[in-house]
Amino acid sequence: MSQELHRTDLAQVFSHQEILLTGANGFLGKVLLGLLLDRFPELKHLHILLRAGRSLPAEQRFQRETLTSPALAQVIERITQTRGSGFVRERITVWPGDIRQPHCGLSPAALDHLSGRLGAIINCAGLVEFFPPLDLAFASNVDGVENTAVLAERLGSKLLHVSTCYVCGAADGLIEETEPVLGYYPHRQGPEDKSFNCHDELAYCRERIGRVSGSARQIENAQTASRAALGGLRAVAAGERLRSREISQRLIALGRQRAEHWGWVNTYTYSKSLGEQVIASRPGLDYAIVRPAIVESALRFPFPGWIEGGRTAAPLVLIALGGLRDWPVRRDIPLEVVPVDLVAAAILVVAALLLEGRNQPVYQLGSADVNPLELEPLVRLLHAESRRRMRNQESEGNGRRKVSFAFLERLLGAGPAGRRRPRFLSAEQARARRVRLQQRIGRAETLINRTSKVLERAGLPGRQRLSAWSTTLRTLGLRSGFHEQTLDQYLPFVLHNRYIFESEHIREAYSLISEKDRLLLPWDPERIDWEDYWINHQIKGIETWVQPEAVKEWNFRI
Repeated sequence: MSQELHRTDLAQVFSHQEILLTGANGFLGKVLLGLLLDRFPELKHLHILLRAGRSLPAEQRFQRETLTSPALAQVIERITQTRGSGFVRERITVWPGDIRQPHCGLSPAALDHLSGRLGAIINCAGLVEFFPPLDLAFASNVDGVENTAVLAERLGSKLLHVSTCYVCGAADGLIEETEPVLGYYPHRQGPEDKSFNCHDELAYCRERIGRVSGSARQIENAQTASRAALGGLRAVAAGERLRSREISQRLIALGRQRAEHWGWVNTYTYSKSLGEQVIASRPGLDYAIVRPAIVESALRFPFPGWIEGGRTAAPLVLIALGGLRDWPVRRDIPLEVVPVDLVAAAILVVAALLLEGRNQPVYQLGSADVNPLELEPLVRLLHAESRRRMRNQESEGNGRRKVSFAFLERLLGAGPAGRRRPRFLSAEQARARRVRLQQRIGRAETLINRTSKVLERAGLPGRQRLSAWSTTLRTLGLRSGFHEQTLDQYLPFVLHNRYIFESEHIREAYSLISEKDRLLLPWDPERIDWEDYWINHQIKGIETWVQPEAVKEWNFRI
């Protein structure tokens, strides 16, 4: 009964507590920062941990790269107009640091200043890459998490850590929030299975990382000396670049092997799970772990469609708009997408409950348990949008080169033809089709090259047109390879596993806050109109904000 009467007032909590935020310059971090400043300007004080840039101190980097971002520019302008130009400077302190370093790189003076002042650290920093070299994944997602946890203990604060729902690894069905964090691995055979120990796994991997790096250095030192004798400094520089690639490839393979051994779908989710377990293994630490699903473009804040980066669903959207017809996906799999502003809102709610001691240890932020969007209607929606855009391009006229490009696409079976619908294939079927396409492209290139030589010997015209066709064929081949590499990385999420993330804890959290705060920080995935969201938020946002110049440069409708 007392719990029903007590509602956590977020404005009151934040006005009495100081918070340190890491990852404020990232996609989620910027929205979280903007939402906190916009909704709770009475916050006591916000500390930002940020690495210095190559030529910029941390403070200047924050001013130039973070506060001027489209995600924050309008918020800062509103605050400046209503509360004065000094408000942000008075409420925010930027500390140079790096979570990959002990105590997150904070100086002894900074540690003394912050000791006893912070109510919580919100850790949004991390490396979001599916298959990075294992040492880089550990540096941010494991060592960085451990350094943040140690810092929280050193300063006497609580820790809110942002992870990912996909730490569950290979799975099919409902993923519960109550699964114990410590000792978890995807192939676990029930609660009595004690096969996995995160500290043993980390020790093993660190020894392997050291062995790979050490043996490679010995070989490469000898190679460098040889190159220096034979080719001078330029050859040495080339050898150092080669060395870096060789070591990186071996460490990428090591991360992939360890993830697959235990049942995680990639190095990213493997390292994020290890980071969670490092936190859970510290008995004196008061923490909450927030696990978003796929974080995508904003629903409402800072404005509809804001997105940055493009490491999540953006590549799939771009190749879908390019007219991809063969999709290796399971029709009944829901794509677990959550708008970034809903994730940021949920994090602030959990942070307030953590500060009041009313939190759960784990919060999953998904949408499919209340409002699933299955892949079949999504693929059909994207395919229809691609066809609509293609018709518009054809009616407007796009020049001879694009017409010939579309002609070759259809002739070789590389693009959509007529009004055909998308095809749902197995991974093997899709790969076989791509192999046949590469063979057809290779035969066509051979024919064009032979014909060009005949025309040259006979002194006949037409070689320029054949050269343009040859360039188009190379482009088609590159695009096919890009599609294959992209889709292969996403197969665990669209074909091999059917994820539905239980998200009861965040709904419970919202029942503990005031009605005013629920309106300020809505969590309402059940109300999302997915067709409207994908057409008017996701697609437009990706086209506007996700590497638009790179998309134009490739110029082959991906």
